[in-house]
Amino acid sequence: MSRLDETSENRRAVATSPIPVFQAKGVTKVYGMGDVQVHALRGVDLELYESEFVVLLGPSGSGKSTLLNILGGLDIPTAGQVRYKDHDLTAATEAALTLYRREHVGFVFQFYNLIPSLTARENVALVTDIGEHPLTPEDALKRVDLENRMDHFPSQLSGGEQQRVAIARAIAKRPDVLLCDEPTGALDIKTGIVVLEAIARINRELGTTTAVITHNASIAAIPDRVITMADGRIISAHTNATRRLPSELEW
Repeated sequence: MSRLDETSENRRAVATSPIPVFQAKGVTKVYGMGDVQVHALRGVDLELYESEFVVLLGPSGSGKSTLLNILGGLDIPTAGQVRYKDHDLTAATEAALTLYRREHVGFVFQFYNLIPSLTARENVALVTDIGEHPLTPEDALKRVDLENRMDHFPSQLSGGEQQRVAIARAIAKRPDVLLCDEPTGALDIKTGIVVLEAIARINRELGTTTAVITHNASIAAIPDRVITMADGRIISAHTNATRRLPSELEW
């Protein structure tokens, strides 16, 4: 291969390389509990890429939620650096982190945190009212197959339906990133699969970088990449050559 050919090949490789959305380097988190120090994260290095679907897998206490909270701007590391695109989250003020969360990140938690006195449509509208280019509440709910339950209150919805309302609320502002903390943890397998199908659809249709944390190893079959954590460290990472559909899971 000539030098010109090598240069052209290198340019093509750069052009097709995945774009990092997050870059975490040496991230450490230490919590003080009286005279005891708890090391939640121990020098984590991590990159997440544009439109990628990632599962962070590990047992309780492995540091998954702490890492997710730092990526989402809900917490800051004790040491290390976290960048979101061209933003240094570790150097950001609280006001800047609030703006970052508002403009770029959607959160889904194990418990749905819906307002009981508001309908599904109204719960989602809380987000669309403050977004710059939001989906309509109706569009967001349709994307999680709840077009027939928009005017129902949380007490009239099943657990899986409430979680899908929470997903609709999270994606209604068109976030660049969707961070999900044990979104199926309180659900049975049938309902959990429906919720995972909704999350996978959002990743596919909107191109939202998606990270799901779980202790359920079965879920590791559906994302692009699986990152396994233990004792505050990343112990392995692998790419799924073939992704399974949520409907194919058993646990």
